[in-house]
Amino acid sequence: MSLSLPRLRAAFLAVSLALLVTGCGYNTIPTLEERAKAQWSEVQNQYQRRADLIPNLVATVQGYAKQEKDVLTAVVEARAKATSVRVDASQLTDPEKLRQFQEAQNQLSGALGRLLAVSENYPDLKSNQNFLALQSQLEGTENRITVARRDYIEAVREYNTNLRTFPGVLWASTIQRGSKPMAEFTATEGSSVPPPVKF
Repeated sequence: MSLSLPRLRAAFLAVSLALLVTGCGYNTIPTLEERAKAQWSEVQNQYQRRADLIPNLVATVQGYAKQEKDVLTAVVEARAKATSVRVDASQLTDPEKLRQFQEAQNQLSGALGRLLAVSENYPDLKSNQNFLALQSQLEGTENRITVARRDYIEAVREYNTNLRTFPGVLWASTIQRGSKPMAEFTATEGSSVPPPVKF
């Protein structure tokens, strides 16, 4: 049974069209969007890990440095605020939401920095195995946060670039009109100014 020339042309055209559509970038926008959302989940996971370490750290410091109540209270309050500011994947296109999240996390980082600086005044605390283990875990978590944020920024950059370049711009302006650029982390205010060094 042989195919007639018109049927053969129709089959060839159908196969060619299918290959063209699959290779044209139609799936690129949703794929990059899902990747950015997955990276955001990892950012949240690492910030949650840090928040989970804080109660044990505060309890350990409290046992040695009861007179540092203000610092301990600041850490607990900053943790409460940081864990209350949530940004889910549907809000990643709102720069203000991401700014609020970042600000709350930065406040917690500052409070933790003050807590760790206070620990320098207490030699017994600095040699406590529980404190040392918590401090090490916190340091590792901060590194994981940095990596997760970097990966999120890269995923968002790829997604946002695809929305503005060919052929993604065609899909974003027609079939995938709901696709909006995602917000990125920004540098903390004053982070570009080096800290003063005094001897």
